[in-house]
Amino acid sequence: MGIQRDRVRFNVGGKIFETSATTLANAGRNSMFGAMFDENWNLQSSEVDEYFIDRNPACFSVLLDLLRTGELHIPTNIPEKLIYREALYYGLLDHVRASKFGQFDGNRLKLAMSVTGRAPGDGTAIRAGPDGGCCVADGSMVHVYDWMLEEHPPIHLNYQTVNDMGWIDSENIVISACERLGRGDGGMGLFSSSTGDLRYKFQVSHENQVKSFTAGALSFSSDYRIFASCKGRSNEYGIGVWDHVTGQQSDFFYESLGWSLGDADRLQWLHERNCLLVATLFPRKDNCYISLLDFRVKRMVWSWSDIEAPVTVVEKRVRDAIAMEDTSSICVVNEYEDLGFMDLRREGGCVRWSSRSRLMKGKMPDEPCCPKLALHGGQLFSSMNDSISVFCGSDWVLTSRLRRSYGGSICDFSIGGDRLFALHSEENVFDMWETPPPPII
Repeated sequence: MGIQRDRVRFNVGGKIFETSATTLANAGRNSMFGAMFDENWNLQSSEVDEYFIDRNPACFSVLLDLLRTGELHIPTNIPEKLIYREALYYGLLDHVRASKFGQFDGNRLKLAMSVTGRAPGDGTAIRAGPDGGCCVADGSMVHVYDWMLEEHPPIHLNYQTVNDMGWIDSENIVISACERLGRGDGGMGLFSSSTGDLRYKFQVSHENQVKSFTAGALSFSSDYRIFASCKGRSNEYGIGVWDHVTGQQSDFFYESLGWSLGDADRLQWLHERNCLLVATLFPRKDNCYISLLDFRVKRMVWSWSDIEAPVTVVEKRVRDAIAMEDTSSICVVNEYEDLGFMDLRREGGCVRWSSRSRLMKGKMPDEPCCPKLALHGGQLFSSMNDSISVFCGSDWVLTSRLRRSYGGSICDFSIGGDRLFALHSEENVFDMWETPPPPII
């Protein structure tokens, strides 16, 4: 980079600060200070000797020191919330977050905070946001938290039951819900994460008619598409596709005979294969169905069902599934935390079950469990009862376990924004796990 080492002078709220172009360049292109440089990272020429900013000078001093040293030191007389607000204004929030915790690593996660739910009932689902916040579904309500875990105005769905949620970005959340009989007000909508306001609803059209439907599992692709399992009243069962920028329906994959796409529990977009994984799992259905849909050719390009699987005993029923593109495989889990693997290169192949990573050590759970799977940074995560197991390596060896004593069993967990959030079912509480920052040398 051709950074000019010129001195830059700021007047912030009446207090004078001087720094260098090199320090300001540490703020990055997306910050307020990044706009002061040209495309070659040279400080743009200006006849202005001094830049005036009508903001808090004490906070500016803290943030300027962060750019100089990479370390965040907040004086005791300045509330952290004030620093975060000013960091958001300058576009430095990522720098503040990076100084608070390190790069995500499942084997080094530490419990950072537990938050008691605001609703009277138990939470049902949790989704991590891209900026380190999260949202929690509880019946007909979704509670939204920013990365400081301060709650925004909740999203009310007028007594519709939330089925799934997903973050489009830090400002927008898509929520799918059941349609109330005779009301036609189900489906899914895009909501503001900061105000809870409905921005628009997604519609299903069939034969030039708008249909009422229940939206289930959600998934998102990098080219701004939203996928949702849809269950209507006539023949509009399957997977709908919408453009999340315009809200317009762009495609619909109708389920084939006997294949329950409209009841899917999990959707996952596979970027490399340009296909959508669709999984309908036990106990929603007695038989499990997993398939890959290619919307370009309008057909399933891979499928598996335990109807024809060699192992049909009850304890092998699949509770969750996730595709791992790096290894061309699908991982499944049952209620005893047996991990199973299927080869995507062989359609309809059997599940290779492995119980060596099981934490239960043969003990039967008191109640049926609903384990969940997640993949992040080459690590595999699986929840079971009140803990989350971390698996690493080509053989997916158990390397660590996350657990705390309060809250009961885990009904859902999610990873995003360099954090892991775990929602407990017996108490309406969720935990936040972070990776500690590396030691200062």
